[in-house]
Amino acid sequence: MTAMDERRTSNRAVIALDAMGGDQAPEVVVAGAVSAAGPDIKVILTGRTEEIERCLTGVDEEKRRHLEVVDAPDVIGFDEEPAKAVRGKPRSSLVAAVETVAQGRAGGIVSAGSTGATMAASLIKLRRLKGLKRPGLCVVIPTPGKPTVFIDVGANSEVRPAHLLEFANMASIFASEVLDISDPSVGLVSIGEESIKGNELVLEAHQLLAASPTLNFYGNIEGHDIVNNLVDVVVTDGFTGNVCLKLMEGTSLVVIEEIKKAARKGIASKLGGLLLKRNLGELKESIDPEVYSGAYLLGVRGLVVVCHGNSSSKAIANAVRITARAVEHEVVGRIGDRIASLARTSP
Repeated sequence: MTAMDERRTSNRAVIALDAMGGDQAPEVVVAGAVSAAGPDIKVILTGRTEEIERCLTGVDEEKRRHLEVVDAPDVIGFDEEPAKAVRGKPRSSLVAAVETVAQGRAGGIVSAGSTGATMAASLIKLRRLKGLKRPGLCVVIPTPGKPTVFIDVGANSEVRPAHLLEFANMASIFASEVLDISDPSVGLVSIGEESIKGNELVLEAHQLLAASPTLNFYGNIEGHDIVNNLVDVVVTDGFTGNVCLKLMEGTSLVVIEEIKKAARKGIASKLGGLLLKRNLGELKESIDPEVYSGAYLLGVRGLVVVCHGNSSSKAIANAVRITARAVEHEVVGRIGDRIASLARTSP
């Protein structure tokens, strides 16, 4: 039985993991693979075999049955020009991981390496789904109560209304299949809730989303609505999305640091901090970004997840598990069917 046959006939998902991608690779990445691998998930580690095997020293035989190592001696650095590096280093750990998906040996890839290189390799090796105009990059925002899917967060700085319609449909399928959100509601980022508010892009996109029979369109939402659970899926262009995401990340870091400082000011503050420790711990868990680690490139012929370069082993393991769930729920196939349907009905 070939590796492709194994992936198609086995009930478990097979995920390729770029073992050399990330600030703390390969140690932390391999540790994440070991944590995630099991009867339901096989992980293919691509990278320098000797270094990967060193990290696997002491891993029991049962766990090793769910891990495979593919030698790839080269590494693409964060400072390299993405497309040039992908074409110039065919034996890099990143390209090798993407190729396992292109060859049908794996259903998805996870990398904590260069975001640009990962996207370039995916577009070159996997290609877009048939009929799709633009892939979109989405993240899962761990807001209190329930998560929110946010697309696009940087893949496309300039878009057309039809692209936003595609983003909304892809993210809705992701929310439904991966996050188990029934009939996810969709909001379009604008400068006001009224349908007449926004620039030309937003006005035209609003009409498309409102008329779409495949979407549960809520309407326009404002920036503050992104994190208050008003909708399940938030749609915008990649420029706006990236700015919003970086603003949220920066604000959360500042707030957390200021809370820590306040809790250390004087005896009363320290006592108050102790009293709130449990509740703050629960809040931290509910908004932990490592639970839904990484950004998900939707619209190519395979699941592609890009993690932060400084991801922990926990974040890597969770990214592998979420990718495996997306593979099990045939998210790529479902997105492909939806895009084909949109292409047939578009003018």
